[in-house]
Amino acid sequence: MNSDFDLGKLLADRAGDRYDLHARYLNHQLPRMLRTLGFDKTYERGEGAHFEDAEGNDYLDMLAGFGVMGLGRHHPVVRKALHDVLDAGLPDLTRFDCSPLPGLLAERLLAHSPHLDRVYFGNSGTEAVEAALKFARHATGRPRILYCGHAFHGLTTGSLSVNGERGFREGFGPLLSDTPVALGDLDALDRELRRGDVAAFIVEPVQGKGVQEAPPGFLRAAQELLHKRGALLIADEVQTGLGRTGDFYAYQHEDGVEPDLVCVAKALSGGYVPASATLGKEWIFKKVYSSMDRVLVHSASFGSNAQAMAAGLAVLAVIEDEGIVAHVRRVGGLLKSRLTALVDRYEMLHDVRGRGLMIGIEFGRPSSLGLRSRWAMLQAARRGLFAQMIVVPLLQRHHILTQVSGDRMEVIKLIPPLVVTEQDVDRFVAAFTQLMDEAHNGGGLIWDFGRTLVRQAVANR
Repeated sequence: MNSDFDLGKLLADRAGDRYDLHARYLNHQLPRMLRTLGFDKTYERGEGAHFEDAEGNDYLDMLAGFGVMGLGRHHPVVRKALHDVLDAGLPDLTRFDCSPLPGLLAERLLAHSPHLDRVYFGNSGTEAVEAALKFARHATGRPRILYCGHAFHGLTTGSLSVNGERGFREGFGPLLSDTPVALGDLDALDRELRRGDVAAFIVEPVQGKGVQEAPPGFLRAAQELLHKRGALLIADEVQTGLGRTGDFYAYQHEDGVEPDLVCVAKALSGGYVPASATLGKEWIFKKVYSSMDRVLVHSASFGSNAQAMAAGLAVLAVIEDEGIVAHVRRVGGLLKSRLTALVDRYEMLHDVRGRGLMIGIEFGRPSSLGLRSRWAMLQAARRGLFAQMIVVPLLQRHHILTQVSGDRMEVIKLIPPLVVTEQDVDRFVAAFTQLMDEAHNGGGLIWDFGRTLVRQAVANR
């Protein structure tokens, strides 16, 4: 070994350059945005649902890397699995053998998905969605995919075509000719299906943008309509899967729902190695991989790599052995009930919704005259500023990381690591209550910050 590469030394020497490096070589708007909001922290270490900055301050993570850190940071079981697989020196990714790890992970995933039969492994949520779209179109021989308004399924071209947020789509067309329907609108779904060219309907059982849940009975009724017309149901569980909503999959909250294809990712990685899975029924896979000539008709260079498969196996072991799903139901129920109890107390707090540890806190127009004028000031500058006015002091003053649920949305989304505790719930609710008290009592600091946000919003127009 001739190289003198030393990662620890490199990080020690250049850690102070982190924001300048991003500004110069990567997305230059990211450090600009972080500095504008006062989010330009220097974090040094993380463990579980917490991390600390360079000064040793403890932060509570209520974002989980947008759901990637399902088990929090550096779970010891996942760490050990990765050390073990690296130390094993496996002949990984030969492409012309059958490693046992993908088969073992598929077997374990399918044990939680008894109506599904086979798995394709990729690297990210958008790859899982891309695979599902391709498989559905090939299996049905039809071109069109239906999706929901405000949906988020990824940002590569196929998944972007079924993204319900216009801001993500602008400037990247033309996309696939797919069609949105409103979440819960069975009549609109049926009208589109009657045209006879629909391959599938892709849906998040709980939408990440705004934390909107499919209405009771909608998924099962949609499934019946789809199958009647020869189309497939795709459940996007990239964010909601692996216990996030208090069941292994979010669609399992509704009896009788058995999607034809299911997409998972994020938490499957253990927070270390990108990993995704597209699960599907036997007949779909048999159509896609119909002969030896088509053995590589859909594949990924790094799909099924040993590190990702080991991380996934460790994640599922922890979920099962540590009772993570039951823990999510209990702690998520506690968090939601305590926040729901505040709705009648604060006139700008309009709704608390969601399942398990995926909760949306929605703000809205107050009734009292004094607060209405302040609310109007924010809305005139840019919708979503009040939610940001809560998010920023949560981080700066209370060391709790959250974020708004989407651009121009007055919704904060809570998706903490699934290992958060009752003490973490107490900490969040206490901080949130203090800020809501301040906002409703005309507290100077929070509204002074609101005026700063207004000035920045106007300047950026």
